[in-house]
Amino acid sequence: MKRIKDIHIGIIGSSFREDVTSELEKRCIAALKRRGVKVGNIDVFRVPGSLEIPLVAKKLAKKRRYDALIAFGAIVKGKTYHFEQIANECARGCMDVSLEYEIPVIFEVLAVYRLKDALERATRKKENKGIEAAESALSMIELMSEL
Repeated sequence: MKRIKDIHIGIIGSSFREDVTSELEKRCIAALKRRGVKVGNIDVFRVPGSLEIPLVAKKLAKKRRYDALIAFGAIVKGKTYHFEQIANECARGCMDVSLEYEIPVIFEVLAVYRLKDALERATRKKENKGIEAAESALSMIELMSEL
C-alpha cells in the first residue's frame, strides 16, 4: 500500500447548501489529517450544485493524480420531481467515473427530506458523514492497492 502521507485526495463539494457541504468537508479533512494524510495532498473543488459533481470528478480522475475522490452535497426534497433527477443522476455520474477510471469515488451527497436532516448528518459527532467519507476513502485506497 502507498504510504498514508503520500495519498492524494480530491474533494468535490457543492456550493449550493454550503452550510452542509462545508461541515462535511471540515470533518472529513480533520479525519484525514488525524490518520496521517498531509493537508497539502488534499485538494478541494467547488461546483455550483450537485449535478455538476460528476463532471469535475471525471476531469480529476482523468488526471490520475488522486487515489480517491470524495463527493459532498445536499439535495433537499421539494414539491417537484427535480429532487429525484438531481440525486439519481449525480449518483449515477459518480459511479460511472469510479468504474471507468477505477478510482474510489466516495459518495456523500445527502439526499434528504428536510435540510435539518442533512445538517445533523454533517455536524454530529457519531455517524458523521464527513468522517465516514474519509474512512471509506482510506479503506478503499488500501483495498484497491491489494487487488
